[in-house]
Parts: sequence; structure tokens; C-alpha cells
Amino acid sequence: MSADAPVTSVCLTRGGRPAFVVNVEIFLERDGRWLLIRRGRQEAHAPGTLAGVGGKVEAGGAGLDVLEETARREVAEEAGVDITGVGLSYVESGFFVTDDGDPVVNVVFRAKMPPHAQPVAASAEEVEEFLWLTAAEAEADPDCPPWTSRSLRRATSQTGTPV
Repeated sequence: MSADAPVTSVCLTRGGRPAFVVNVEIFLERDGRWLLIRRGRQEAHAPGTLAGVGGKVEAGGAGLDVLEETARREVAEEAGVDITGVGLSYVESGFFVTDDGDPVVNVVFRAKMPPHAQPVAASAEEVEEFLWLTAAEAEADPDCPPWTSRSLRRATSQTGTPV
């Protein structure tokens, strides 16, 4: 998932312009610890690695606040937690190519985990486990890829205004 990786497959719009998958990732914080997932071992891209909760923008979900709504939908789907009304703060965006060649624009948010919410994996194929880690603990984990470490470090250092 390197920003320097060449685009090996290109999907074009009807107008002939390059098309990209849009992915949204969110890091949820509680008491100085961050909710990370260990991606399922069957995932096509980055199996078994640590990541924030997230997923792709769906065509049917396109509209106003599509990135924020995608973040909320993915947290509900992957972790069983409703973050409706929780403020999201923008962290960063980037570009990468998946292990199977899809060009992706990735947008990262951060938010506070609701106080009494407990994540529950809806699909063991997608989420092998949840971990509550500090940024330093995540970086020390051999399954934490550099892009997750960078995004988490940036999320940790920000006190941004929620969007």
C-alpha cells in the first residue's frame, strides 16, 4: 500500500477519465487508546494487518457528507457501534494501490468512541479482532504497517475541530 506504487489497473469513467475506489478509515479514541482492527486473514488487501475501522464509499450512499456517512456506516457495520452525532475530525488523505491492483483514494478521520460502546465484530472474515492500543503500542506491533502507523500518529497529534 505504498503511495509510490504504480497504478497497475485502471478503470475509466464513461468520459475516459481514471476512476478510483474511495475508502474511508476512522480511528476511534477512548482514554488515550485507539481502537484498531486486525484485518481478517482472508481479506484481499493487507490481510492480518492492523488498521482503523473503515471501508469503501458505496454508489448508493453518494450524496452530501458522503465521507462522514461512510465512516459512520462502516463503524456500525464492522464494530456494531453507532456514532451518529459524534464529531469526526479530518486527519489526512492519501493514494495507494491495493495488493490486487485497485487505485484507491483513502480519507482518514478520528473521533471519540462513545463512553459505554463496546465493539463487536460482525464478520470474522473482515475483522479478526479489535485492539485498544496507544500509538506507541501499535507502532511496536509487527503487524502494524507504516501507513497505519503514520495515520494513527497524525490522528494522535491532532486536536482538530470536528466536522
